[in-house]
Amino acid sequence: MIRFRPNQTALVLIGFQKDYFDPQGALYSVVEESHRVSGTLEHTIETIDNITESPITIVNTPIVFSETYKEIENPTGILKAIKEIEAFKVGTAGAEVITEIKKYGDRIKTVPGKKGFNAFSNTDLEKLFADHQIEQIVIAGCVSSLCINATALYARDQGYEVTILSDCTSSRTPIEQEMFCDEIFPLFADVITHKEFINAIKSSSY
Repeated sequence: MIRFRPNQTALVLIGFQKDYFDPQGALYSVVEESHRVSGTLEHTIETIDNITESPITIVNTPIVFSETYKEIENPTGILKAIKEIEAFKVGTAGAEVITEIKKYGDRIKTVPGKKGFNAFSNTDLEKLFADHQIEQIVIAGCVSSLCINATALYARDQGYEVTILSDCTSSRTPIEQEMFCDEIFPLFADVITHKEFINAIKSSSY
């Protein structure tokens, strides 16, 4: 079992916005099957409910683009698709954080500024971690092959101990999700279930 130090641990939430999680969202169909198979949202909420009384820092990192998408002027791949369908556009319902996360209020710190795959890029996430003496980060959200992977790799390169919750993350397909959790993430991070994380926190002293 991984030994977590709650005072130095942060749960990082990525992509918990309506364009991914609301049936009317622009990208809902892209990740819906993987969400459903993994139980991403349900397991993430269960995790948060079980750690709110602990000193763990919980951070939400929504991605929001300007009306003109000036941040990605010459996009390719998924970023090109995001611009074309106007996903995560400021002022739209799709860019809003889902109600299930918003209900926790100030217990979850929001770090704005994310414009790409890596939650550290263009944000104050690293400063927040330094201020709170965070050394261990645990990641939940989507998409595993993109934002989860990019954020986790960067965090590892910066010296953080990285854990990815396999059933609190989702990808474009269940097969892709399984591949990342079984073959890719273990190359540089610990991969555990939300239950294993909850049990590890409950068994730690703080």
